[in-house]
Amino acid sequence: MTGRKKKVPISVYLDPDIMATLSDYAGRREQPLSLIAEAAIASFLSPDDAERREAVVAKRLDQIDRRLNRMERDIGISVETMAVFIRFWLNTTPALPEPAAQAARAMVGKRYEAFIAALGRRLAQGPKLRQEIVEDVGESPSSPTESDP
Repeated sequence: MTGRKKKVPISVYLDPDIMATLSDYAGRREQPLSLIAEAAIASFLSPDDAERREAVVAKRLDQIDRRLNRMERDIGISVETMAVFIRFWLNTTPALPEPAAQAARAMVGKRYEAFIAALGRRLAQGPKLRQEIVEDVGESPSSPTESDP
């Protein structure tokens, strides 16, 4: 005999969905159900289970942090883009004479509605400004990409 302890049989009641999942998993791995169940129980009872869970949570928090950093960067780009545009527009657009200014004020509602409709179409289908910037300027190798978690 090799010194292996004889395994003790137990009877366990499983939800049919869990049993189906267990059977499917064991079938794909070509392993006996008892081996898969034993490994799962050992993992659940393992003293390092809390450490593994903490590592998973830390990894997820790192991913969330990277996403928040990307969002902060994108919002910063948006704010700066708007500020540059407004400054440019104010510096290059002359004030209208009063009769033309009155006509422009009368058209403001229609022009604003057209702007909102165009913005809605752009957000629904077109490429995002930050993607166009990357394509036009080129992305540095160290900057995060959309595929980053």
